[in-house]
Amino acid sequence: MFRYILLMHMLLFVVFANEVDNNATVETSEDSDTGIIVVKDTSGLTPDQLRKRAQKVDKAKKLKKEAKSTKLNKVKKWEDLSPTPKKYDWIQTKSGEWFKGTIKSMFDDKLEFDSDEIGLHTFDFPDVIRIKSYHIISVNIENLATFPGILRLDNGIVTIIQGDHKYDFKKDDVVSFAPDGKKERNLWSGKVTASLDVRTGNKTQHDISVKVDLQRRTAKSRLLLDYLGRISSKDNEEINNDHRINQKYDRYLTRKFFWTPVFSEFFTDKYKNIDTQVTLGAGIGYTMTKTKELEINFSGGPAFLYTRYYTTPLNKREEYNSLAIELSTKIEYEVNKITDITYDYKLTYTGEESGKYKHHMILSFENELTKWLDLDISGIWDYILYPEMAEDGTTPEQSDFQILVGLGIDF
Repeated sequence: MFRYILLMHMLLFVVFANEVDNNATVETSEDSDTGIIVVKDTSGLTPDQLRKRAQKVDKAKKLKKEAKSTKLNKVKKWEDLSPTPKKYDWIQTKSGEWFKGTIKSMFDDKLEFDSDEIGLHTFDFPDVIRIKSYHIISVNIENLATFPGILRLDNGIVTIIQGDHKYDFKKDDVVSFAPDGKKERNLWSGKVTASLDVRTGNKTQHDISVKVDLQRRTAKSRLLLDYLGRISSKDNEEINNDHRINQKYDRYLTRKFFWTPVFSEFFTDKYKNIDTQVTLGAGIGYTMTKTKELEINFSGGPAFLYTRYYTTPLNKREEYNSLAIELSTKIEYEVNKITDITYDYKLTYTGEESGKYKHHMILSFENELTKWLDLDISGIWDYILYPEMAEDGTTPEQSDFQILVGLGIDF
C-alpha cells in the first residue's frame, strides 16, 4: 500500500514541478505524521553557494525581461527595481513598497515578517507580490511535497531553488512556509502582555495579570503555547490566584484543513476549589472563512480530563478521571491598520463530577502604539456549570469575569 501511495505522490510531483533536470535523481523521504513527501536538496552546496546560484537565476530573469523591452530609453519606476538579498529577506507588496527583514512563517494566507523598521508585522499573503529570500525556506506545496531552498515569488509563480534545479508552482498551491535550518530562534515569535492595577484609599487592592502567547512555526506545523495568570490581594489578603497554560500542536494538511496530534491544558484556581485540572486530547481543525480582514477557524476532538479539588465534602472524592469533548473557535478581525479584534472560545463537555460543562472565552482589542508595543484590552469569561463544593460547605460562583488593560510587547 505504501508503494502505491508513494507512486501517486511522485506522479503528482511530475505533473506540478516544472523545469526539473530530466537526468537528475530526486531524493525524497516521507513524513511519518502527515505522509507529505519531502524533496531533499542533494546538491551538496553550502547555503552561501546556494544563494549565489539563486542570484544567477535572478540575473537571468532580469536579462530576459530587458530583452523583451523594445524601448531602449525606457525609464524604470523605483518600485520596479529589485534589491539583491544580502543577509536579509525582501518582500514587495501591491503598493510597490519593498521591506527588508526576516521571514518568520506563512500559513492561512498570513505572512509573519520581522523588520528593524516595522517590527514583527503580519502581511496578508495575497498582498505580497514578490519575495526574494536570503535564508533557506522550507515550502509546503498542497497535496505534493515540502521543498527546502531559496524562495522566489514573482508574477504569481513561486520558485524554489535547489542547486542546479528549480521548481515552479502557482502561488495558490502554497500551504505554508518557514525558515529551514538550525537557528531555532528564527522559528519562534510571541507576545507578552502585563496588567497592573493598584488602588489605595479606604482600602488597598493590588491586581497583577500576565498573558503570554508563544508560537513556533515550520513549513509543516505550528506549536502554540499560551499562559494566563492572575494574583489579586485586598487589604493584604489574597482574593484571586489562578493560572492557565495551554498547548496546541497542529500539522498542516491542506490550505483549509489541519489536524492536532495533541492539545493540552493545565489549570489551577484556588478560589474555584480547583487544585489541578489537566486536559489531554487530539482533534482536527478547519478554516471556514479567510479574507483579508476576517478569519474564522474551528477545531476540536476527544480528550481525557483529570481533576483534583482542594477540599470536598466528607462523602465525596477529591480526584476524578473522565472523558471529554473539547470544541474551540477563533475569530480574527482586522478593523484597521492599527486595531485588531480577536475572539477565542473553548468549550469542554465532560462528566458531572468534573463540572459537566465549562468554557473559557477571551475577547481582545489589540491597538498598535509602536512597531513592537501594543495597548491591549481583554474581556475574559470563565464558566463552570457544576462547581465543586468545598469542605466548609461553600460553593464557588459559576461565572468569573475579568477585564484586563495592559501593554503588550511583540517579539
